[in-house]
Amino acid sequence: MDRKWWTLLVVCGATFMLLLDVTIVVVALPEIQSGLGAGFADVQWIIDAYALTLAALLLTADSLADLYGRRLLFTIGFTIFTAGSLLCGLSQSAIMLIISRGVQGVGGAVLFATSLALLASSFRGRDRGVAFGVWGAVTGVATSLGPILGGVITSGIS
Repeated sequence: MDRKWWTLLVVCGATFMLLLDVTIVVVALPEIQSGLGAGFADVQWIIDAYALTLAALLLTADSLADLYGRRLLFTIGFTIFTAGSLLCGLSQSAIMLIISRGVQGVGGAVLFATSLALLASSFRGRDRGVAFGVWGAVTGVATSLGPILGGVITSGIS
């Protein structure tokens, strides 16, 4: 398989995970709240820590990608996002989960800022349209699948 298609696969996989992470937690909030003994303000911050860091750092991440290279920043963002996800899974308190979600948001901002730029630099002509179409479909599937998976995990798997 050509290198550009591997780029599409990795970028779409990372985008899928970061967008899934935005929506999957919403359904799981009652379970998270009872499991960690979190208050209402904590629950709000569990959502907001991710969304705020993602939104606040998106433009900065894009500028850094222009300076230091998109692939390098994408790799750094992927590493940060993965580390944040691991920390979320290991969280024993609401504050640890809030901080971990903030770390995820930092990585997510870098991933999201560099994803389309990587595709644009890797594809030309008709293939670019196909790549952007696949990326767009993945974003739609990820955001719609998040609540479903959140419900399955909290209700079905526990």
